Amino acid sequence: MIKAILTGHSKGLGLGIARALLSQGHAVLGISRSHHVELQHQYNDKLQQISLDLGQSMALEQLEASAQLDEFIANATQLLLINNAGLVSPIGPLSAQSTADISRSVQLNIAVPLALSAMITRTIQEHQQLRILHVSSGASQSAYPGWSVYCATKAALDMHARAVQEDQLSNVAICSLAPGVIDTGMQTQIRETDELLFPNKERFVQLKNSNSLSNPDVAGERLVRYMLSPSFGKLAVDDLRAH
Repeated sequence: MIKAILTGHSKGLGLGIARALLSQGHAVLGISRSHHVELQHQYNDKLQQISLDLGQSMALEQLEASAQLDEFIANATQLLLINNAGLVSPIGPLSAQSTADISRSVQLNIAVPLALSAMITRTIQEHQQLRILHVSSGASQSAYPGWSVYCATKAALDMHARAVQEDQLSNVAICSLAPGVIDTGMQTQIRETDELLFPNKERFVQLKNSNSLSNPDVAGERLVRYMLSPSFGKLAVDDLRAH
């Protein structure tokens, strides 16, 4: 039985991933600040949701203390962990970045996926197979002005996947995957940012105007197909656009 734990499942790419998994009959435990009511009505027998702000420092302790997580994992033969939740903010040079915004981004973009990966690995039994996917970005490989925090946090996910792969755990496979540029709320936020804070803004405006952004549902389907393929985990870092 394949089951999936998915962060940030209530909107954007996360919602596309959730729909793809559920439509294939896989059980999903979604962890997000808000529940998705429509999705719950549609897939009531397959979807469980935990309402939790993962950007808060105590969120991981709350999650680890929750019996719901252990119960969900218990009868899975193959478990998927998809670390999708993330923030692009703060956007701007160092002088424009607040301490609170930096801390929240590092918490959500790095601490949560790394700690959740370890938490699930500690919980599974020897006979259970775990596949961990970090939703990374092209920004992990390329530096952008105004995106120093975002680039650094995504690069951290790539390096984490490389190092975990070196551990050679018999029942754990991992990949940090860049999904491409997707038409989500994050893209809207980027286009609404002052060009003084993000000099590359016009490039993202043009991507939207030229219909070059991927649909979240289509991207979600492609990501799930990639994650369930026999070759998953052979590359610690990959780009969905190459497949």
